[in-house]
Amino acid sequence: MNVLFIITDQQRYDHLSCSGNPILKTPNIDRLSSEGVHFTNAFCTNPMCMPNRATLLTGLYPNVHGVRSNGMILSKDVPTITQTLVKKGWYTAAFGKLHHQFNVAPYKLYYKSTEHFQDWVFPQEGNYPVRENFPIPYYGYQEVETVLGHGACLCGHYLDWLEERSPLQVEKMRERWKNIDNFFSVFTEHDLPVELYSSSYVTERTIAFLERHSKGHYGKKPFYVHCSFPDPHQPVWPPGKYKDMYSPEDIDLPKNFDNLEKLRNHPYLAPYINVMPGAMLRETTEEEVKQFIAYTYGTISLIDDCVGQILASLEKLGYADNTIVIYTSDHGDLMGEHGMIFKGPSTYMGVFHIPMIWRVPGLTKPGITNSLMSSIDYPKTILNLLRIKESQQPPDMQGYDITTVLKEPENHKLQPRDCCLIENDEEVGILNVRLRHLITEDYKLTIYEGLNDFGEIYDRKKDPYEMNNLWNDSSLRDKRFELVIKLFQENLKAQTRYPKRIAGT
Repeated sequence: MNVLFIITDQQRYDHLSCSGNPILKTPNIDRLSSEGVHFTNAFCTNPMCMPNRATLLTGLYPNVHGVRSNGMILSKDVPTITQTLVKKGWYTAAFGKLHHQFNVAPYKLYYKSTEHFQDWVFPQEGNYPVRENFPIPYYGYQEVETVLGHGACLCGHYLDWLEERSPLQVEKMRERWKNIDNFFSVFTEHDLPVELYSSSYVTERTIAFLERHSKGHYGKKPFYVHCSFPDPHQPVWPPGKYKDMYSPEDIDLPKNFDNLEKLRNHPYLAPYINVMPGAMLRETTEEEVKQFIAYTYGTISLIDDCVGQILASLEKLGYADNTIVIYTSDHGDLMGEHGMIFKGPSTYMGVFHIPMIWRVPGLTKPGITNSLMSSIDYPKTILNLLRIKESQQPPDMQGYDITTVLKEPENHKLQPRDCCLIENDEEVGILNVRLRHLITEDYKLTIYEGLNDFGEIYDRKKDPYEMNNLWNDSSLRDKRFELVIKLFQENLKAQTRYPKRIAGT
């Protein structure tokens, strides 16, 4: 079996028409969903890019693989599923965003990163080698063509590709990079045409690989392809026809949009509102969030068209019947929930709930499952589907094998999980916070480091917009105790068991 793993950046679960969105149209992803298993209860293991992406590669919780928040480096000593696949005869390739090393300026100059924006956009003599000197293999990927950044602030191998086609656009790109606020903004204007936009680049390079593979360039090795779109992560400004595809006037505000006052008085989160650019909790307005959602829909529609091209290429080249296809995202976005946008140390569902679709030839039948799944379950499941023995997999992976759910998605008794644990540490600027979340079928619990008399419990079915915190509800005292103990036990199971004992009887 081959594997095509398609991942977007910061896409909410409900930002697909097959997930019930009444405005956004995603016919190609809908078709994939109709041919495979669509998870309605899939959640990230950490609501930030780097920690969750490292989890998807290692099968470990962030406290174990070490990338607890953005701005860190995944250690080359941590085993990855791609390294296992190479050993077992697969050819591994990645096209698009990776984010396994930090991309913004380090606190100290001697820290070096292959994915640091500055070295790609304004390279200077003596900098860490990038471009043609990109270190291969890279976390087990034998071939890499990467995109760094988002929206219209981009670099990586994409910048070289763009320069061959439009040196003028490269100069405009470098001008945008001179003001880092462009990268952290909600919107960053540009005039990149659709054919030169990052989504088109990721699509072209992925299809080019599939065509090379079909011609025997890699022998008879099956492939594992990481196809990673850097959108719809802000700054958003869809190219071409996608910019005006959706009107802000047609966008309904979230039903909890006017609940910002609760956050302003939050005993833990209030000091962290509007203090960090770009990625963190940020207040918004009705006008801004409607435009933000409309532009986000436009970028997702472009991604959907790109996914359609890639899936058509799979079929054209004869790979559809022996290629596992997965579609997911690394985390979500608040998108106006409680008057906020972006992510950060949030307690709300919009940042945790992610799309998750699996099509496994010969195994999956079309179905929708309400079974709980975490992104940490992906590595173990994919290796088991590829029939790699546990003894040959990376040691101590912590997720569950969800193959039983893929076989019988509507048989709720077969789900391996009764809850999902979400780790959430932030260590940037003034932020030095630690939260833990527990999601069950009926409830969501959040506990904050240092707050002994406050937490948050929401009834997922009766209160989907998370307006009524049940922490102090006297009728739920037993339930609160049960959930806190469950979170404690899950957190214990997730803690690192490294280094291993090396002596004693």
